[in-house]
Amino acid sequence: MRIGIDVGGTFTDLVVTRVEGGIAQFKTPSTPTDPSIGVFRGLAEISETYGVTLDQLLLDVELIVHGTTVATNTLVERKGANVALITTSGFRDLLEMREGLKEDRYNLRMASVEPLIPRYLRIGISERVKYDGSVHTPLDVESLRKTLLELKDEGVESLAVCFLFSFINPDHELKAEAEIRKVFPDAFVSLSHEVLPQIKEFDRISTTALNAYVGPELGKYLENLQQRMVDHGDQRKILIIQSNGGSAPIEDSIKFAVRSILSGPAGGAKGAAKVASSLGEENVIALDMGGTSTDISIIEGGRPHVANEKFEAGWKISVPMIDIHTLGAGGGSIARVDIGGVLRVGPDSAGAEPGPACYGLGGEDPTVTDAALLLGLLDETSFLGGKASLDKNLSEQAIKSKIADPLGLSITDAAEGILRVVSNSIAEGIRLASVRKGLDPREFSMVAFGGAAGILANQVAREVGIHKVLVPQAAPVLSAFGMLTSELRYDFSQAYSSGLNVLDLEKMTSRLRIMEKQGKDQLRENGVTDEEINVEFSADMRYLDQIYEVTVPIPDLGLDGARFKEEWADNFHQRFEELYSYRQSDQEIRLVTLRVTVSAPLPEIDDSGSTGNPVVDLDQDDAVLRQVYIGSWESVPVLKSDSIPIGQKIRGPAIIESEFTTVVLNQFNEVTKNSDGTLIIRLEDLVSDGSEGGVAAGSDPVTLSVVENRLESIAIEMMDVMLRTSMSQILNSSRDFSTAILDSKCRLIAQGEGIPVHVSALPIAGEAILNTFGDDIHPGDMFALNDPYNGGSHLPDITVIKPVFKNGELLFLSVNRAHHSDVGGATHGGYNPSATEIFHEGLRIPPLRIHDKGRPRDDLLAMLSANVRLPENFLGDLNAQIGSVSTAERRILELVDHYDAGTLLDIIDGILSATERQVRQFISDWPDGVFKGESHIDDDGFDSKMIPIRAEVTIKGDTMKIDLSGSSPQVTGFINSVYANTRSIAHAAIMYLAPYDVAKNEGSMGPLTVIAPRGLIVNANPPAPVCMSTNHCAEEIIEAVFKALANAVPAAVNAGFSRRLRYAITGTDPRTGRYFIWHFFMARGGGGASSGNDGWTGVGEVNVAGGIRSPSVEVTEERFPLFVVNHELRPDSAGEGQWRGGLGAECEIIYEGEGGALMNTAGDGVVVPPFGLFGGSPGLPHRYSLVSKGEERVLGSKETGIPVSPGDHIIALSSGGGGYGDPKKRDENSLIWDDKNGYVSS
Repeated sequence: MRIGIDVGGTFTDLVVTRVEGGIAQFKTPSTPTDPSIGVFRGLAEISETYGVTLDQLLLDVELIVHGTTVATNTLVERKGANVALITTSGFRDLLEMREGLKEDRYNLRMASVEPLIPRYLRIGISERVKYDGSVHTPLDVESLRKTLLELKDEGVESLAVCFLFSFINPDHELKAEAEIRKVFPDAFVSLSHEVLPQIKEFDRISTTALNAYVGPELGKYLENLQQRMVDHGDQRKILIIQSNGGSAPIEDSIKFAVRSILSGPAGGAKGAAKVASSLGEENVIALDMGGTSTDISIIEGGRPHVANEKFEAGWKISVPMIDIHTLGAGGGSIARVDIGGVLRVGPDSAGAEPGPACYGLGGEDPTVTDAALLLGLLDETSFLGGKASLDKNLSEQAIKSKIADPLGLSITDAAEGILRVVSNSIAEGIRLASVRKGLDPREFSMVAFGGAAGILANQVAREVGIHKVLVPQAAPVLSAFGMLTSELRYDFSQAYSSGLNVLDLEKMTSRLRIMEKQGKDQLRENGVTDEEINVEFSADMRYLDQIYEVTVPIPDLGLDGARFKEEWADNFHQRFEELYSYRQSDQEIRLVTLRVTVSAPLPEIDDSGSTGNPVVDLDQDDAVLRQVYIGSWESVPVLKSDSIPIGQKIRGPAIIESEFTTVVLNQFNEVTKNSDGTLIIRLEDLVSDGSEGGVAAGSDPVTLSVVENRLESIAIEMMDVMLRTSMSQILNSSRDFSTAILDSKCRLIAQGEGIPVHVSALPIAGEAILNTFGDDIHPGDMFALNDPYNGGSHLPDITVIKPVFKNGELLFLSVNRAHHSDVGGATHGGYNPSATEIFHEGLRIPPLRIHDKGRPRDDLLAMLSANVRLPENFLGDLNAQIGSVSTAERRILELVDHYDAGTLLDIIDGILSATERQVRQFISDWPDGVFKGESHIDDDGFDSKMIPIRAEVTIKGDTMKIDLSGSSPQVTGFINSVYANTRSIAHAAIMYLAPYDVAKNEGSMGPLTVIAPRGLIVNANPPAPVCMSTNHCAEEIIEAVFKALANAVPAAVNAGFSRRLRYAITGTDPRTGRYFIWHFFMARGGGGASSGNDGWTGVGEVNVAGGIRSPSVEVTEERFPLFVVNHELRPDSAGEGQWRGGLGAECEIIYEGEGGALMNTAGDGVVVPPFGLFGGSPGLPHRYSLVSKGEERVLGSKETGIPVSPGDHIIALSSGGGGYGDPKKRDENSLIWDDKNGYVSS
């Protein structure tokens, strides 16, 4: 006998397999305070069912495989250990800075993510290892010993150790551990080179800190569970399911607790793979739909896809894990009507308490479960096997009052609409999860499981185009079942930097063999024989200047060197092309990380026969009729799953019920049951005209939501392609790009989560293409431009546009705007503070056809690349843009095939109108009046005179006018703006102030008028230089609008954000002899405070609002001849207030290049600091300086041609955000906390 146990938030699921075959399933309420209680209650129920004592049951059990949410809940509920971080001096704040990430670009008022480890427990110790593993600074053991004694006084119980480049040379971490053990002999200690031995320090710090945070709590639980087993006479080892789908002993699971944070969903994916494989289905999509969320995973070749990183509760986990795409769409997801009159479902959930309205526990919001009940898809009396009853009247009341009446729909159409919207959300999740991996979901089958999946699985499958759905009889407990199908598994990784063409095969093989031996030894310790062991070798690889890798299997190590490298290169190019639609065969291939997986399967289980409990009785006839709505009201047979003969075909419509699952079949379904009890559902008539269900397609609120979701998914996929294939640091690390979809009228209909300053300017780029080429635009064409006076914003931002045709008709334009690292001109890096006209700023590209009817114009591309400093990167980044817009074309055409073009365009009109209604609504809620605000730019780089930006905002009813006529005339320097940029940033300012999430499309611009007369700095005449305009005067336009509206809507505005702190340096890397350009994106400044929240730390300037990331210190030093001395917070930089601003940062870098280098600065805010509001004080201004031969020179924010010599120090101190409200009203606990953590000086 074997038992699988999955502890969930609501229920603990148990599955029992026995020698005689078949499995039995059990559910018992979870006990969050001590999950082992719920586990033993479930075990007691099993023992009672089989008529034995608990001791006898455990004596008979051969194996228990357990999955637990303890680690997950510890993180989400913030109940982890009191952890200290020991790290390299100067880098203790990287954990809190989070690479400058802010998850929602447009919500400036959201609360920041609380650090896992507070600053006063993050300690920097003098030590430093360089990129090649050599020791720059020895470990200061005496300082460490003193620090450890201080930490002991703080009650620290767990320690994380993460030194820079410890993945190459772990000596300092090992020495630190030895000292820690002297002071903390019983503490939980996590060493980053053990937890994650690979490059990128934030990934390693975050993952190691998570391990130290959840490890003690998971350890307590598992040790307690193990002791309880021992108390009942069971001496066997319990295996714990890991996030990668494998299992490990308790001891290993505690040491690497972070590896089990996502273990529950992993069990479901493994169970789905097992069920599918038994039916000969190797390629399936696993759909696990519960009460709160839906988990989607891809199984290819019988194995779930594995990812190497994911964010959970705001923190990055970089360990191998089954790649699970989670959506806020479940049975408890709440339906609502937004201000624009569009039906939305999720992500908010009613939870278990009060739950859906039909639970009768006080919930008043309509949910997916309420809709299913109202439509007859659920039985009021047999919910959860008859253990609970539902109240349809309460569902009807909730749906009528909150959905049907506001939308003018019948209750039936409202309920059906709820199911359509949530089904579409899940379908889009499936598309996004699969196509970003280069897979067509229509070529896969689906395995549906979880409490709610059976209701919607067929509808979702039909929408995606999937032909077969499998519903295991163990569907409600498939995660527990999957745990019994896992294997003992160990994943190892090791950084290994090398070009494939110069790879030392013998050295690499030695590294692989060491990891292989380590894994085999661990398996042997668990009783595994050599014959049972499987070993897999793979590597993370990329093209030379990319930073995102593709994992590729390593060829047979027995091949000779030349053939080995050739085969490996072919495999990499092929995999890259599968993912991103093109390959770059002339680019050097780099190895980044070696990976070894060593595993051994658990004994096979026989799951044939009944998978229900020994006695299952729904107390009803084998077939009864129920009134069900499936497109129309019909009398539909309701069957018990156990009563369906094996092999018999049943045609829908029908409902099949088992103890914990309901499966809905429509008229397009045919189902058979196999000997394992799995329902095999085949779908017919998958071609849809877009008019499914009882609500006619067109501008109805359901279809609007469905299509809007689909278009946004396409724009997000464009972002993903760009991020992972671009070559330049400014794109693949800092993410300075945006994507969008326009219709043939150049209206913005969808955007990716890019840079706010870009997006509303993109329609003007589309207009420039149409105005230039008119009817001379054809399928297969592609265009580029960057001319600010003809569709662009500033020269570094190159926009690539691909027209989308259907049957010869131009329907859409897919758009990608990306900031290129260099576009020629007088200075490197695109920004030229010395420019007095645009011709000084770089290569100027008017609307230009770069692909002609599908054929690239290589001569033009060669001409463009010949005029920039890094032609390979330029073309590589342009190829990434081309791949991005080409991906969009394919996805858009799939959408056009789903709806005819005319209907789709009508739907888009409805989406834009609904968004416009939303914006008009919140504007009408604001007071009418004329409001004025003024901001200032430090200077234009040619004199020291501050330059005013003035906004007069008029609110009248549901319209708003932003008049910038009072702003300065255009100036000599490069801070002028063209109208497209000005309009875009003014629109972004209003979207920042919106009280709820609003689609950023053409409709949201409808109520807004932006006045910017020609000849002013906000709408300059050519040939004025404009290169800095996307930052300055963009940021000052937002500031002026915020100040204007502060008295009208004080709760909506933020205090001032840090302005742009930027320099670029160019020189020669002595390690390679290559010319380089490096853009400074470290030391991101602080965000402004708002009513109720302190500002975000390290989020950067307001025009990008967390959209640009800080680069990795380790990657920077590996790729460029730079040595980073420090990168941490700048105390006292934030403005004081009732809510203080976010802190800025400081970063010191030493140039280690060959010969002299040149640097330019291009920013603002060294004179004008981030402003405070309502009594809050301003943040500190920026400060740049260069220390050469011991002499410090303070730099201006707009200088060019600054000479830098090897050994020179470049120091940048960024602003903190402005404060909000009277500092005297700041909460006393916050004041104490700020002081304790050194955010402010004592």
